[in-house]
Parts: sequence; structure tokens; C-alpha cells
Amino acid sequence: MINGFVVIDKPAGITSHDVVSRVRRILGTRKVGHTGTLDPFATGVLPIAVNDGTKAIPFLDEGVKCYEALMQFGVATDTLDMTGKVLHEQEYSSLSESTLHDIFTRFTGPILQIPPMYSAIKQGGQPLYKLARMGQEVERAARPVEIHSIELLSFTPPFVAIRVVCSRGTYIRTLADDIGAMAGCGAALKELRRTASGPFEIGAAHTLETLENAAREGDLVPLCITPYESLAHLREIRLTDAGLAKVSFGRSPLPDEIIDDIDTTAGEPQLVRLTHAKDLVAVAGLSHGGDGLPRIVLKRVFI
Repeated sequence: MINGFVVIDKPAGITSHDVVSRVRRILGTRKVGHTGTLDPFATGVLPIAVNDGTKAIPFLDEGVKCYEALMQFGVATDTLDMTGKVLHEQEYSSLSESTLHDIFTRFTGPILQIPPMYSAIKQGGQPLYKLARMGQEVERAARPVEIHSIELLSFTPPFVAIRVVCSRGTYIRTLADDIGAMAGCGAALKELRRTASGPFEIGAAHTLETLENAAREGDLVPLCITPYESLAHLREIRLTDAGLAKVSFGRSPLPDEIIDDIDTTAGEPQLVRLTHAKDLVAVAGLSHGGDGLPRIVLKRVFI
């Protein structure tokens, strides 16, 4: 059985939880989870953690995400996408590429964004989308996000395609709505495709059908991104055989049980990955003690 991550190219029309349920059936294991929920109408990169991969989720670096979105101008909806109820329509004929580039500049960088009512964010213990379905709208606090770039891919009014690189927690539906409001004619998302989420990219994504066929043929390993690979952003500290044995019993390795030299000068504490023969053994906190020796505290053991 595989351990790690399988990147699914989520199809439109199903929820992220639906994908998890189907992967559980295909692989015959309950230890399956996902990171970075996608709306039902959205497609693209949905990282699915399998077995020991679920242990790695808290340590992933998915701080940067990339989306390709198709906006429809001249319309506003209650869900901020074209699956919702149309609230109003406006003339969009004055919309131009130069106007859009100017608007994109205003939304690039750190911004405050109000989450949409149709979202899984909880308020008073209740998901906002449930309140929205009951016809309620509540005040939501603006949240800081960062838009690294907005690239115009095509301009065929009323449809405009863009590529957005942004921080986690960014709602592209809200961005489209805000862009439409600034353009003076409204806009809603018609299509949304995530092409990257941290280290997971669309080039490594597979359809559910591909996963099902691979499971049937017993050839799942090529589809799996190991915990070692998925946490490549963490500094690697290699263990000796003695260090491996020590960590397997839940004890921190001693300096002579580590292959790599560790700088003992004072520095900020950091998370590291302890490895042996290119396998992830544990995630640990590394700091420097008063005696000048490195101090390693195990956070999660994977063996």
C-alpha cells in the first residue's frame, strides 16, 4: 500500500469530500484526507494524502497557489460564480484591456478580502454556506491575503481569462467579484482551475479513472509523491543506522547519530526532516542549546 500524496485532477461537479470518498474506495483504506478544498464547480490540483501522508499534512508548505480563472463580466451572483442566482446584470461594453490591467495592479500585493457567504468558514459554529442557503447574510471580518500576480490570458468580452498566483486562503470568487465591482459592471466566475498548490502541480495530477486503473493493475507507486518529497522545503538531516533506531523508539538522536554537520551557532528554531536512505523518518524541531550543541525535538515520527 502506498504512503504519501496522490495529486488528483478534480473534475467539475463533485465536492472535494466526494473525491476523498472515492479514493478511499479505490485504495481500500480509511486513512485518506485532502488539503486545500476546491469548490464543486472548480477543477484541478487536489492533493490527496494516503496513509502516512496524512501525518505530513500539518508540515506542508502550500503557502502559494496558482489558478486559471474565466470571469464573466456584466453579471453579479449570490455565490460569486455562475452556479448561483443572478442578482443583477449591467452593460460591459466599455470594458477594455487597459482598464483591466489598471485594476489588476490595484489588487496585486497584500490586500484585505471579505470571505464569501457561500464558503465553509464557520461563524458561531455554523458554516457560512448553510446560513446563506437559509437566506441569511452575516457580517464577515476582512482577512489579509496576498495576490502575487494577475496575468491576463484572454480578453473576449464578456469573458476574461486570468492566471492568479496568490497566498493560501485567497478566494478567487471574491477577487472576481471585487474586480467586477471596480470595473463598474460586475463579474462572476464561470470556470476555475487550480494548477498548483505549494509543491503539487497540475503536471503531476491524475484523474480518478487513472488512479482506479493503476490500483487494479497494482501499479500505484508511480502515482505517489512520498512524504520525503512532499516536505522537500524542510532542511534535511540524515541519520545513521543508530540514529534511525533511536528515532524509531521515539527518542531524539544524539550528535554522533547524525551524518550531516549542523551549524551550532545561534539561530532561529526551525522545522527539519530527519531522513535515512531517502525515506522520511521524522519531522523535528531544531534549535541550539546553551552548550553550543544542536537540540532536536521530535514532532512527528513516520516509521
